[in-house]
Amino acid sequence: MLRMQNLSKVYRTHMIETHALRGFEINVKQGEFVTVTGPSGSGKTSFLNIAGLLEEFTDGEYILDGINVKGMDDNARSRLRNEKLGFIFQGFNLIPDLSLFDNVDVPLRYRGFNAAERKERIEDALAKVGLASRMKHYPAELSGGQQQRVAIARALAGSPKLLLADEPTGNLDTQMARGVMELLEEINAQGTTILMVTHDPELAVRSQRNVHIIDGQVSDLVRKAPSLFDANAHANAHADGKTHVA
Repeated sequence: MLRMQNLSKVYRTHMIETHALRGFEINVKQGEFVTVTGPSGSGKTSFLNIAGLLEEFTDGEYILDGINVKGMDDNARSRLRNEKLGFIFQGFNLIPDLSLFDNVDVPLRYRGFNAAERKERIEDALAKVGLASRMKHYPAELSGGQQQRVAIARALAGSPKLLLADEPTGNLDTQMARGVMELLEEINAQGTTILMVTHDPELAVRSQRNVHIIDGQVSDLVRKAPSLFDANAHANAHADGKTHVA
């Protein structure tokens, strides 16, 4: 799903060069749930921005769902981002003057879906996060945990293959954070690949893998548990009497 090889990111001014990533290597398979941890200034944000096609990298290779993104112009990157990726942010980024329905609708309008398909996608996404009955409400009428669920619904409505989450529980209390994490685990179990940056060690250990970044490099790559998506596929394959080779 996502592969970076010998990737580097250098920020340059007329006085200094800052190496945010150097010799960066990572491979994320379809259906995995990977958390990304590391100290402030380690390169986590640069990695997530590059993974989300929001920043270009300086050198190396980045393959997203089989597509080499190096050298793509802004329009091509934007199209690929809209087709393949979903984003969840720490600050929710909901539009206060729009209802939940309309907040989820915004990126779908940008992608050009017709009204009937948008309505179906919005209602389905809000149902998945448990807010179908509140779609006409406004963000200010919701708790922080509910607002983050709307942000997740907005990302899911576009049917992303890869969901990028930047500290999605950072503004929530412990109980709400656990609820959001449980929702993300359910989404992952249905086959969506998730990359989540977090400072919360409790959440990090719940993922299948924890990638630790320090000084712009991956220093630790730990497999926590088998992918639920892989496990389901494996079980189905045995039920069908077939053998699949990864």
